[in-house]
Amino acid sequence: MSNYKLGLDFAKEQDQNDVFSAFRTQFHIPKDDHGNELIYMTGNSLGLQPKITKAYIDQELEDWANLGVEGHTEGKHPWLHYHEYLTNTMAEIVGAKPLEVVVMNSLTANLHFMMVSFYRPTSKRYKILIEADAFPSDKYAVESQLRHHGYNDKEGLILWKAREGEELANYEDLESILESQGDEIALIMIGGVNYYTGQFFDLKRITNLGHQHGCVVGFDCAHGAGNVQLNLHDSGADFAVWCTYKYLNSGPGSLSGAFVHERHAHNKKLNRFTGWWSHNKQTRFKMRDEFDQLPGAEGWQLSNPPILSMAAIRASLDIFKSADFENLCQKSKHLTGYFEFLLKELNNPNIKIITPSNPDERGCQLSIQVKNADRSLHNKLTEAGIITDWREPDVIRCAPVPLYNSFMDVYGFVERLKAILN
Repeated sequence: MSNYKLGLDFAKEQDQNDVFSAFRTQFHIPKDDHGNELIYMTGNSLGLQPKITKAYIDQELEDWANLGVEGHTEGKHPWLHYHEYLTNTMAEIVGAKPLEVVVMNSLTANLHFMMVSFYRPTSKRYKILIEADAFPSDKYAVESQLRHHGYNDKEGLILWKAREGEELANYEDLESILESQGDEIALIMIGGVNYYTGQFFDLKRITNLGHQHGCVVGFDCAHGAGNVQLNLHDSGADFAVWCTYKYLNSGPGSLSGAFVHERHAHNKKLNRFTGWWSHNKQTRFKMRDEFDQLPGAEGWQLSNPPILSMAAIRASLDIFKSADFENLCQKSKHLTGYFEFLLKELNNPNIKIITPSNPDERGCQLSIQVKNADRSLHNKLTEAGIITDWREPDVIRCAPVPLYNSFMDVYGFVERLKAILN
């Protein structure tokens, strides 16, 4: 949609006609000291709490109180199989088969576990390629893997950089890197949606390029899961990881998801770290058997899962299930397009949106670069009742999340930003 209009009436009309507007009432919206709802634009950092989350967690606390250890088998949602309650909906959200998905561990831990299996360096092919402005944790993780295998992390790390004077990575440059160094690269590990610019990479294109040059390809989809249609299975990627506390609204520090393509599902020769939860479910509790690998992504589990965190994830996934993710992504494009329209209509030469303008190359996040600004701008926005995310040196990251943000939120944000800049 491109027929956006200025003015308050248009925003109100869009909210009235929005079939997803009722979902906003299913979330706790933070308020100021006077009880007024804040404009929350940082679901790309921490998603808001669904109102049903407390009941989901309380149910597990109740079963623990009343059943003790028997809650593993006798609880309303027996803990023994709890991670399985998350699999189907999570697989739908990331575009994978249930066999390919598991919820476990934390994000960077899962990234390391995947690299144990999929980063297999040799004396000739040992380098790792990432985007130059990757999330710091990704960079630290791959550097430590290089050092762990005895390589120099400066020589072994290849950065896919944006061109001089540009913010977005260019696929032609990636092709050039692979043409010249592809036979030295063991692993390509890209953030599916770049945390800083909001650029949504073409996962299938990157995977095909990597595989053509003999590289393993994986993605950190922390800023993609629950935000864009990742289509992980069809991308052909070897693996992916993501967190659940951003767009998947599972609470601070909650568990991570992992994807392993089905072509690896039954390969027991893949090197990996193991634990009893990746052992055959039928014989796991006999405790005396030699290790018997589970097929699929479940075969990368180590320990029995933290139920209280999973209960929060289940609450959020149940909302996603009722919302229909494909249609939610369409609302996201409409809402973010409106946001972009209003920002451009400010005609402020100090404002530059560094996120791609093509809706298919971004999710709901817009990264707004403000010339000559510093963190004081972010502080003024906070004082004006807007919660955003400041990134040095001069970028405000804003995410109108379609599940709980409204067109009125977007309108209110731009009006307050305009007042502050003026």
